[in-house]
Amino acid sequence: MEIIVTILNGVCELKLNRPSVYNSFNQAMAFSLQKALDEAELNEEVRAIVITGEGKAFCAGQDLAEAMDPEGPALQSIVKDHYNPIIERIRAIEKPIIAAVNGVAAGAGANIALACDITIAKKSASFIQAFSKIGLIPDSGGTFFLPRIIGSQKALALMMTGDKISAEQADALNMIYKAVEDDAFETEVKSFSETIAALPTRGLGLTKIAVNASFNNTLTQQLALEEELQTEAGQTYDFREGVNAFLEKRKPQFKGK
Repeated sequence: MEIIVTILNGVCELKLNRPSVYNSFNQAMAFSLQKALDEAELNEEVRAIVITGEGKAFCAGQDLAEAMDPEGPALQSIVKDHYNPIIERIRAIEKPIIAAVNGVAAGAGANIALACDITIAKKSASFIQAFSKIGLIPDSGGTFFLPRIIGSQKALALMMTGDKISAEQADALNMIYKAVEDDAFETEVKSFSETIAALPTRGLGLTKIAVNASFNNTLTQQLALEEELQTEAGQTYDFREGVNAFLEKRKPQFKGK
């Protein structure tokens, strides 16, 4: 089982499960993650998704033994069919997706973490744009997300050198949401993801659409999109519940609808 799926309190945890090879991706795990994301998207019980790793690593990127196997998938297919669909799903699913980086995140593993909506990492974790070490370029959206998050100068330096960045450095660079003490990590991720899952999921999904579009829209286009999405949000059950709860001075009970 390449992906361990657990659903509890509205949170779907997708755990990469190849710990003996630091959760590096092969074709089976890539396709399994795509399928698990599709199922989480369609499951109305799921109101937040967490991607994490089994064992000591989050994900060491591509399984190079598979990449070099003459009988295995070609490099183009690995990028096109394995990673690109994962990144596109992460950005398109209208539910919050949290990367819980429990250890090293290298290569495609680092960029999958950066593609998520919110990234929380153990302080002992690290991020490595390892591609230059073997003569490749960053894929899995790395050349898209990292420059937008930390600027092109720092992004290019990390990509070209392949330097290891600690979780605390990543936090300081605003590359991730936060770095957490190792012994508090699991509790923090559980509490945070359950809090997110209890919020108005539809509104959060519409917020994600707006942020995605902001990379390419003009201000006028973005204002028009906000108007459209706000109108849609105003028609949800959770909007009515939130307003009523405010007026009645009680805690809202959102349904994600």
